[in-house]
Amino acid sequence: MSAAPGEDVVKHWESEQARLRLQVVEEDTEDWQRSPDFLGLERVGGVDLSFIKGDDVNACAQLVVLSYPDLEVLYEDSQMVTLTAPYIAGFLAFRETPFLLEALQRLEKSQPQLLPQVVFVDGNGLFHYREFGLACHLGVLSGLPCVGVAKNLLQVQGVNKSEEHQSQIDALQKGGDSFPLTAASGKVLGKALRSSNKSSKPVYVSIGHKISVDTAVRLTHSCCRYRVPEPIRQADCRSREYLRTHFPGADT
Repeated sequence: MSAAPGEDVVKHWESEQARLRLQVVEEDTEDWQRSPDFLGLERVGGVDLSFIKGDDVNACAQLVVLSYPDLEVLYEDSQMVTLTAPYIAGFLAFRETPFLLEALQRLEKSQPQLLPQVVFVDGNGLFHYREFGLACHLGVLSGLPCVGVAKNLLQVQGVNKSEEHQSQIDALQKGGDSFPLTAASGKVLGKALRSSNKSSKPVYVSIGHKISVDTAVRLTHSCCRYRVPEPIRQADCRSREYLRTHFPGADT
């Protein structure tokens, strides 16, 4: 179990998030993002970390790159890593970003032609305590467009699991329907998206970097065969399979 960090470490992390937050681009920057059919988009990435149950230090860091729009796997990188930073709500990026960034850098060095044009992150972006979640952190440090997609609602900035929130979920009729996640300040931090006709439970989409929230939602929906967008689903499946293969009998 990782030791809890001192107050000085947390303050340093907060300061670092504030510094990097200023670099986040909250609008579309690529031509393909402005196309109704994402013309020019050929490669979408997905990242995830999977742990053996009961072990919060050793994990499989996973990167996959899929073709677009066919969503076939072009590249995968599974790497066992040892996390040194503890888990603290709101600071997940300091545990995970270094290993996900390294995976992208390995790909850029070995097969730059396969580098994804956008990366889906299993976690939040602007929809975060300080508007700087894992997807923003990875986006700013990698320079790549990133989209945060969370499976569970992070209750922050006045957004919570209220009756009103549930009624908005119930009103999502079909895949592609969404509603804004609006902070107490009035700022839209992301959107709840019904990603598939087959799943009534939404995912929570937010800007990571170099993409607008509406484009992020539209792109997420276009990458969903099931509830979770395929790049993240494939990263999760392949990291868990790696752990099962290399640690037989371990519960992942």
